[in-house]
Amino acid sequence: MLSQTLRNKTPNEEIDYLFLNDILKDYNQPRMKIGWLLKNGVIIRIKKGLYVFGPDFSRKPFSKEVLANLIYGPSYISLEYALYFYNIIPERVETVTSITCKRNKEFNTPAGRFTYRYLHPHKYFVGVTQHQLDETHQILIATPEKALFDFIQFSAGTLHLENDEDIYSFLFEDMRFDQTPLFSLDLKQLNEIDRIVRNPQITMIFQYLQKRSRL
Repeated sequence: MLSQTLRNKTPNEEIDYLFLNDILKDYNQPRMKIGWLLKNGVIIRIKKGLYVFGPDFSRKPFSKEVLANLIYGPSYISLEYALYFYNIIPERVETVTSITCKRNKEFNTPAGRFTYRYLHPHKYFVGVTQHQLDETHQILIATPEKALFDFIQFSAGTLHLENDEDIYSFLFEDMRFDQTPLFSLDLKQLNEIDRIVRNPQITMIFQYLQKRSRL
């Protein structure tokens, strides 16, 4: 049966069109077969060319992080979702937030909401890492240091920081960041990002973190 054949040949829950087309290459009219799979709930379309298995055919939860990398690219996971991923912010984040060097985009899908914010290529590539989720999944995600930079970068227009007291209030009262992971950030990478960014508000925050990390 087609549905069982597809399931047996697919190790992950996420399926792209090229993989699906390869599985169906020995069938007549593979596009019609994809239509049948969709109609019968075997797969669910996340966006054109990207699918996950339906509830009756899934073996484990699909990865929203993997989908975020595939829905729109080039991109990497960052901002609030990455800060939550690294336990820097305590509240669960449902929207998967990413950075791209293309235009801003937002996708509301059966798998949830995915947003993408534009960052100039000069600032885009530093601090991006390939993270192994499990045996079959790798994702592109900001390092904790870059996730913090990205978050502050897009908040900088509303920030008016003048001293350490203002910074403390922003980080730990307004944003409720967890102090332990925040003060454990890589100082060398913070310096590298600060050198590239050259934003006075961000420089103040990074210098504050460096001072506190040495205490």
